[in-house]
Amino acid sequence: MEKSAEVEPGETTRRTARAEPLDELNLLEIFVILWMARRGLAEFTMGAIILGAIISILVKPTFTATAVILPPQQGQSGSSMLGQLGSLASLATGGPLKEPADLYVGILGSRTIEDNIIASFRLGDVYRTKTAEDARKALKSHTRIIGTNDGLIRILVDDHSAQRASSMANAYVDELNAMNSHLAITEAAQRRAFFDRELADEKTALRTAEEDLKQTALKTGVIQLTGQTESMIRSIAQTRAQIASKEVDIQSLRTLATDQNPELIREQQEATALRGQLSQLEKDPRNAESNNPEFTGGQIPTVSLEYARKFREVRYHETLFELLSKQYEAASIDEAKAAPLAQVVDRAIPPDKKTGPLRTVLTLGVGALGLFWGCVVALGVHSLRTLEQAPEYALKLAYLRNALHLAPYDSATAPEPNAQ
Repeated sequence: MEKSAEVEPGETTRRTARAEPLDELNLLEIFVILWMARRGLAEFTMGAIILGAIISILVKPTFTATAVILPPQQGQSGSSMLGQLGSLASLATGGPLKEPADLYVGILGSRTIEDNIIASFRLGDVYRTKTAEDARKALKSHTRIIGTNDGLIRILVDDHSAQRASSMANAYVDELNAMNSHLAITEAAQRRAFFDRELADEKTALRTAEEDLKQTALKTGVIQLTGQTESMIRSIAQTRAQIASKEVDIQSLRTLATDQNPELIREQQEATALRGQLSQLEKDPRNAESNNPEFTGGQIPTVSLEYARKFREVRYHETLFELLSKQYEAASIDEAKAAPLAQVVDRAIPPDKKTGPLRTVLTLGVGALGLFWGCVVALGVHSLRTLEQAPEYALKLAYLRNALHLAPYDSATAPEPNAQ
């Protein structure tokens, strides 16, 4: 039988200390450790408070300038002919704006306005940024644009210079007016150019129809239709012109609205109704407003039928040309109108009271941070001392110290990894 190994009393304690990890500190132990290091903590905290006071004195004061504006309201067209355009009246005036404050808050935060302000005040040098993107981020951090519930827009700019802060806030207002004028002119110019193209095409079509009518008159010898035929042709031509005008309206609205827009849906329904009316007129011309309700297309003389068709084509293009001319004139007048400007409720003035830094808060904050790091250091020192009492951890700490101090590794004097 093997002899049972005798274990010394101290050996069991050493094995237990090596096998079991160090217990985590509880709240009581933490309190005791910090209480023993109270003098160091007090010195650390006092030093942090002094440092915070020095920083609060050295930091430049910050001033906040505020400008309050009423965003531009959508104006009404002063042209008397808009009432004759039906659904295009709302298109000519640009349509009502939904939530104008939110819209102009977005415009004020646009890259174009930011770049103009950065260039005007040389903010790249003020904020000490190297790239344009960094300058924009710095400007955003110093600017707050808020749309309030009462429909106003507040522009708040923070800067170390009170004069520059107020000038930048007022510059936002000027840039908004310039941008709004540019956008209004551009939108009106696009509509005018659209109707200009349509009008030019219609001029060519009308000239071609008139030339065809002339050639037909020379060939058939018919130079005038009866009142009944002319009335029927006029009704059909006007209906066709109205359909073409509705299609132009629909095309124009689709450039500014979605397919679910109520105005666009109404225009499509009216166009469908006009097509049905035109189909009925062409099948049974007696439904046209003529002097003789018993008059039918079959009673038109064969020799006059071709002339009547050419004459109807001329009437159609004349009516459409007249409608497009009114629309073009309305767009031209709208383009010439001055864009509405933002009304300044409160213009920014140089503030006479700084808004930052809060020296008391800064000093106490740095002091609290110093106390926190003092506690961390005290607990860390205690943990290192505890680890040094365990042989395996002491060996590792010795290797770490050698590595940090770049001391050469001596294999003769270094302890064995498995040494007890």
